[in-house]
Amino acid sequence: MQALANIYYHTIHRINIQHYTEEQVNVWAPTSSLETEGWAKKFPRTKPIIALVGDIIVGFAEFEPSGHIDCFYCHHEWIGKGVGSAIMEEIFRRAKNSHIHHIFSEVSITAKPFFEKQGFKVVTEQTMGRKDIALTNFKMERTI
Repeated sequence: MQALANIYYHTIHRINIQHYTEEQVNVWAPTSSLETEGWAKKFPRTKPIIALVGDIIVGFAEFEPSGHIDCFYCHHEWIGKGVGSAIMEEIFRRAKNSHIHHIFSEVSITAKPFFEKQGFKVVTEQTMGRKDIALTNFKMERTI
């Protein structure tokens, strides 16, 4: 669980910082997101898909029965090495097996090109607020 919290925090602070300000990444992934208590409540419910290389956790995503992808993150040292594609292939497999034909997510500016390569289309650009800090993302979707 700590490994997933670390991936979440460090990917946002080391990768998403390319497209977001320090203030934005700090509100998106505060240091408190490294604490496992909140994740311990969330993960038993969401049952994240976990990507492993050997015994090292290199990424994770949550795929909900509604077709919603939440928390899609790859370890910052493993981006561009097929981890995200492998996670997405697993999401598509689970969707097909569960007869889910519509998949959607709220995608960061950083992740948008990856999702587009996976066949997702932008539905709308959104601005969300967290603690009075605006964060832009994209609602994206695709059919299977």
